[in-house]
Amino acid sequence: MTRALDDELDRIFAARDRDDMAPTIAALLPLAERHPDDARVLYELGGAYDTAGEEATAVGLYERALDGGLSGDLRQRCLLQYGSTLRNLGRIDESLAVFERARAEFPASLALGAFESLSLHAGGRADAALANVLRLLADHVDDQGLDRYRPALRGNADYLDSLDGGTELPSP
Repeated sequence: MTRALDDELDRIFAARDRDDMAPTIAALLPLAERHPDDARVLYELGGAYDTAGEEATAVGLYERALDGGLSGDLRQRCLLQYGSTLRNLGRIDESLAVFERARAEFPASLALGAFESLSLHAGGRADAALANVLRLLADHVDDQGLDRYRPALRGNADYLDSLDGGTELPSP
């Protein structure tokens, strides 16, 4: 990817209107035609379609972007959006598999943990979803009021996991 292409993508997204993604998609399509294998272009186009409510189109673009070598923050964001979109399409097991892979790659990501919890909940695993959120709070929220209760939060998370079949999720 060239700096000029990065700058163009940044310019397009700075001007986007989340309530009307048609202009953003229209601006990205020529870039996708000129750079059909560029992972960031594919990711950004997927995200635009996703925001526009065209999740089925977004999924294929996310998959191509991930296969195309996204790394770092872009990869983390793509995995989150891909997993969330799979959930929105009712593909819960696939969504959870994406979040498991993403959390292994980016264990410190609170956003991945939060969206994984949404997928757990959507899959009927409310106890595991709440356990996951409690661990996120206990492990990552800096609050004096929580300090005293961190062990209790973790204990309650373990208990909730036991109700969900005993499969504890990794802490981010």
